[in-house]
Amino acid sequence: MKVFIVHAHPEPKSFNAAMTRLAVETFEGGGHDVVVSDLYAMGWNPVSGPHNFTRRKDPSVFKQQVEEAHAVETNGFVPEVQAEMEKLFACDALIFQFPMWWFSMPAILKGWVDRVFAFQRVYGAGRWYDHGTMRGKRAMASVTTGGPATMYEETGLAGDMNMLLAPVNQGVFRYVGFDVLPPFVAWAPARSTEQDRVRTLAAYRERLLAWDATAPIAYPPLSAYDPSFRLARS
Repeated sequence: MKVFIVHAHPEPKSFNAAMTRLAVETFEGGGHDVVVSDLYAMGWNPVSGPHNFTRRKDPSVFKQQVEEAHAVETNGFVPEVQAEMEKLFACDALIFQFPMWWFSMPAILKGWVDRVFAFQRVYGAGRWYDHGTMRGKRAMASVTTGGPATMYEETGLAGDMNMLLAPVNQGVFRYVGFDVLPPFVAWAPARSTEQDRVRTLAAYRERLLAWDATAPIAYPPLSAYDPSFRLARS
């Protein structure tokens, strides 16, 4: 299996970094190939725009989807974007490792998605959800929080964690066809004891070892919402 981890935390001594190191060790220990994009270490530019492309279809006005489609046709993505796309398409398993900041993923990770998940390359032309380009692959969000689990229950102060992660799980992973595994959440590691952090890492290792055996989140089929799509593609 080829595993791709997109890591989004600026501190190498962070718990997020410990989780990524553990994931690398666990997967490589099982004979799998692992590639990590450490976005902060790479100096990744999260701002999408004309600089994504080596040439433009229409220099007079910028329309991102138009330029992305043109870049697909002309091999016109800049090297840093093209390299991340190649990692994405090569992987069998994708993990986003990030701290939850302001109820979402850090801007650097959202910006990675904005630049790498390009129209007509990663999605488009009927390739979404059940028919996405990443179908047959698995993805998972691995997240740390600032508060305890009780804050993220359905009636918790911070709101239901499943709802908070829907933009990642459904809006990013599932949208392009991944089978989405339930997220792994490390609850408030910065406020936990060393013993609790060790237990959390042990639980994460067990989750990774059960990667293939873990049932993905069940989403409604695309045909349930768009019968005409089902007929058109059948």
